[in-house]
Formats: sequence, C-alpha cells, structure tokens
Amino acid sequence: MARMLGGNRSVWILIILLLAGGVAGSAAGAALSPTIPALKNFFDIGLRLLDVDMNFFSFTLGFRLAVGPFTILGLFLGYLAYRKL
Repeated sequence: MARMLGGNRSVWILIILLLAGGVAGSAAGAALSPTIPALKNFFDIGLRLLDVDMNFFSFTLGFRLAVGPFTILGLFLGYLAYRKL
C-alpha cells in the first residue's frame, strides 16, 4: 500500500505531479530559450556510472539533472496542484 502523507493523498501522486511539472517546465524553457536566453538552464549536474559504447550499441547508466527557471516554476506548480487535492 502506498504511504500516505495526510488525508487521502499518496506520495506517488506527489512524485507524479512533480515529474509532470518539471517536464512541462523544462519543455517550455527549452522552447523559449532561443528567443529569451535568460531562460536557459541554471546548472546541469550529472553522474555517469557506466558507459559502454560498441559503435552500433551504446549504453549509459547514470543520471543528469538540468534545472532552469521554468523547471523550478513547473515543480512549484506541481506541488501546488498536490496541495489542492
């Protein structure tokens, strides 16, 4: 059973809303950054644990986090949507 934060709200709903907000914010920032350069990512951090490249097949294990102003706005709006549930 999913862990409950309060009332009938689940942690999984919060994660889904934050991911949706972050993706939507990143997409909006990427679409608008060519015309407004201030909307580019603030920082880009990542970790590559394993990188296998065999010319016809490439496999990378790791993660990357790219944060910009619209990404932060999307995360905030996702959290607000969660609070309104």
